[in-house]
Amino acid sequence: MTFFQRSRRWLTAIALVLLLTVSTTACSSATTQAPAGTNVSYSQLERGNSVKGQEYGDWVVSAAQGLVSDAYVRDNNKLGVVITKDVKPNEVRNLSKSLLQGFRKSFPGQDLQVLVFAPDKAPILTADYNSQSSEVTYNTP
Repeated sequence: MTFFQRSRRWLTAIALVLLLTVSTTACSSATTQAPAGTNVSYSQLERGNSVKGQEYGDWVVSAAQGLVSDAYVRDNNKLGVVITKDVKPNEVRNLSKSLLQGFRKSFPGQDLQVLVFAPDKAPILTADYNSQSSEVTYNTP
């Protein structure tokens, strides 16, 4: 990838973050909060609520090399990803494990959750990380 292509991608990502920040601020009175439970649907996930989270989501999509088509971070502790059809069913758990490891480095010291959605946005897998015990549990809907 040439310097100009990388620069264009970064400028596009920055412009997207700025656009999302402005539109999120302008529309904040129209959004509703998700329930306090861990059962989060994709439509709730669309309402990202931090610039750091939006930047991390952009990075996940670009670093996933075509395995993730969309990513969102909510409350700096929930990462939702929409995988592409290139991800095989037996690879979903390993992908969620890798995403969780990176998420822990970027958002340390807290309980975290990775929500994996199919290309049609149906939930596939949830990986929950407990920061006290350092254990990960996987759940399927």
